[in-house]
Amino acid sequence: MLHAVIMAGGSGTRFWPQSRKKTPKQLLSLAGRRTMIQQTLDRCAAWVAPENSWVVTNAVQAEAVREQLPSLPVSNVLVEPAARNTAACIGLAAFEILRRDPEGVMFVLPADHVIRTDEAFGRAAQRAVSIVQASPDSLVLFGVVPTFPATGYGYIERESRLDEGSPPLFRVRNFREKPQQSVAEQYLRDGRYFWNCGIFCWKAATIVQLLKQYEPELHAGLQEIDSASGSAGYQQVLEQKFPLLKSISIDYAVLERAENVCVLEAPFQWDDVGSWLSLPRLNGCDDQGNTTDGLFAGVDTQGCIIRTSDDHLVATLGLRNLIVVHTPDATLVADASQSERIKQLLDLLTERQLQQYM
Repeated sequence: MLHAVIMAGGSGTRFWPQSRKKTPKQLLSLAGRRTMIQQTLDRCAAWVAPENSWVVTNAVQAEAVREQLPSLPVSNVLVEPAARNTAACIGLAAFEILRRDPEGVMFVLPADHVIRTDEAFGRAAQRAVSIVQASPDSLVLFGVVPTFPATGYGYIERESRLDEGSPPLFRVRNFREKPQQSVAEQYLRDGRYFWNCGIFCWKAATIVQLLKQYEPELHAGLQEIDSASGSAGYQQVLEQKFPLLKSISIDYAVLERAENVCVLEAPFQWDDVGSWLSLPRLNGCDDQGNTTDGLFAGVDTQGCIIRTSDDHLVATLGLRNLIVVHTPDATLVADASQSERIKQLLDLLTERQLQQYM
């Protein structure tokens, strides 16, 4: 059977003050009325049953995840006691799926991306699943055709086309780290590079076997946790063993080492919603170039991003290119060109012992 695995452990600090430790960006409504994790599950609902849908999150966010996804069985929310990167996250889900469904196919995707349209995504997902079913050793990645020279994304370099299906499928030649501007411009001109959007499809048994081959200690730790599943001591084993697992991405652990890695050219629009500056691109602007959500009145205000909550009015006068985000207990006012420095604010809050606002 097909299983959807949604990775939902991120902190989303660049969306402070709306994003907090208990409510990171995947639990917010940033592009549409539904939250990002709700939209992610909605996207899979047409072709994956609720009992075969999984979310891997952390203890701080687990309750909110369950509240936002009431159709999901409680046992399908897997809770990591510590952040150990995507290899451990995917491995934990793979062992769980294998126990229930030894032939299970995993479709793995992040909880905090915007994808349009769901129909195009669904068709591409079904193509990926058919590839894995026909060739069980295959690891299928999704690559997004770059639209600008992004320096914040990893890239996949493709080789020859593998079949005549649609969307196109290519052999992976190499993985490239986040490049400098000049290199990103070269990738864009070359035409052989995709953005690596972190969406994968493979058999659960295949990824477990490859973890054993390339990261045997990580595999052994996951296996020990899995062996305790269903017992009274499972939670204790999980809390003891999981934080000791190697923190490594699935890309480094497996994908950059394995054979039979291929990439599908994504036929959908994709955005990782990396900062407040993503919102004009996703939600559009008014005739003054402002992107707003909530009660807003502006005079001589241009190029601003304004968000507020409940019935709190934000009124502006004579502003240019600012980010203004109001929440009940904290308000951000920032020069839009400085949005990448929000982490410095959070460091300052820690320094001043104001962690209750994080």
